[in-house]
Formats: sequence, structure tokens, C-alpha cells
Amino acid sequence: MRVIREFDPWKSPLCTCPKKYSFNPYTGCSHGCYYCYATYIPDFYKLREKKRLFRELERDLKELLPNSLISMSNSSDPYPPVEREREITRRCLEILKDYDVRLMVVSKSDIVLRDLKILSEMRCAVSITITGLDEFEPYAPSTEKRIEVLKTVKDCGIPAVLRFDPVIPGINDGKLEIIEKTMPDHVVTSTLKLKTDSMVRMSERLPWLKKVSFERRGAYRYFPEGVRREILQKIKNFCEELGISVGFCREGFEFPSNSCDGSHLLPGNF
Repeated sequence: MRVIREFDPWKSPLCTCPKKYSFNPYTGCSHGCYYCYATYIPDFYKLREKKRLFRELERDLKELLPNSLISMSNSSDPYPPVEREREITRRCLEILKDYDVRLMVVSKSDIVLRDLKILSEMRCAVSITITGLDEFEPYAPSTEKRIEVLKTVKDCGIPAVLRFDPVIPGINDGKLEIIEKTMPDHVVTSTLKLKTDSMVRMSERLPWLKKVSFERRGAYRYFPEGVRREILQKIKNFCEELGISVGFCREGFEFPSNSCDGSHLLPGNF
């Protein structure tokens, strides 16, 4: 079983990411976010460790081309609470460092601060998801804690990316102060996209979602194009006023940045 896999093997026409790979040190996620898109995976909310992970990681790394870009992680957060004791992700970072890959770390956790020294020695950027939706992220660190994490990452000289995602009309689309408080090097943003199971969870908490005329894009429900454009344009304008680049994730709209995910910030990018 490969532990490093091609990112977006389904080749979504809405994906604007550069060629990269996906690596998840854990299977499943314990943050329990109600809007999560990955819960189609059986027992996704139950965190599991991978057998022979370090050996298989090294095997996969030996087959990658030089300068390969790896995103860690895209579904399972690489820093669940058990990582404080288990240090599985930390050991993976030590292995990744030996192979000099370009790395995007994507997390909601403050545990990433423990590894800033090793991350600062890698060709790496750290992306922290901050939505202001604490009530929909029951087991993730608070918004204020994550703001401090991203500020610390930037203060350490590591390229800092804010994932302001998902954005829900009338709920957190006005929480642009998160951007100003963190002043990241790049912002990735997108509107709420719901699969069948996440639609059930979210509509239990936001009943008005049942009345929305969603646009169907494959397995996902998208807000109407006009609603999405208005929200994203507002975020784009706010970022530009602050001098921050911004990218949209799988929206089908153009954006003014060199990359959607912030990978253009990585040393050695070409």
C-alpha cells in the first residue's frame, strides 16, 4: 500500500493545484468537524495508526522525482492530540527532511509548534485552517489558539498560509479580521461544499441549508455561482488591500496568485 499518493487522482477539472502528492501520517481524524468532506471514508472520525508507516514512507520517497511537492495532510490532520505522545508525524518529518522534498503542512493543531525547528530546516510552508467556526469543529483547537499558531509560524520565518475554508454565507463570511490578525503570506479560501453525509450534519445545525438551491458538481453541492462570487470577491479585495496573495480552492474562478495552495512560497519552487 502506497502512503504517498498522487493528489486528486480523480483529476477534478476545478482543481488548480500544481502537480503534487498527498501524504497522511494517520488514517481518520479526531477533530470531528461537521462539514468534513472526507467522512465517506468508513470510521473516518476514528483515528488509526498505520502499520509499517516509516518503512513504507521511505520506500515511496525513493521513487519520487527530485523537487517533488508533498502536501501533508489533505484529509487526516497530521497533528491529532495523540501526536503529543506518539510523535509519529515528527518521525515522518525527519524522514522527509532526509529526502529534501518540498512540503506543505496543512493542520488545525497547535502541536505543529513543537516541530518548528525541524520545519525551518526544510523547504516547507505551514498552512493553518482557521474558519471562526468553533461550534462546527468540536475537537479542534479554538480560533484564537490557531491565530496565535499561524502568527508564531510566520515569526519563525516559515512561509505561513491561512486556509479560510469553508466559508458559509451569513455565518463566517464576515470574519475577515482573522486575515488581518494573522497577516499570512498567502490565503486559500473557498465556500462550503457539501456531500450527502455532511449535508445531513450541517443542515441539522443550520436548517436554512435545506432551502438553498444548490448547484450539483459531481458528488458536491455548491452554493449558487452568484453567491460564491460575491463572497470570494469580498475576501479577494480585503486581501489585496493588505498586500496578501489569495487563491480559491475548486471554485472555477480565476484568482490573482501564483498558486491556489501557497506552494509558490516554497524555496526551490519553479
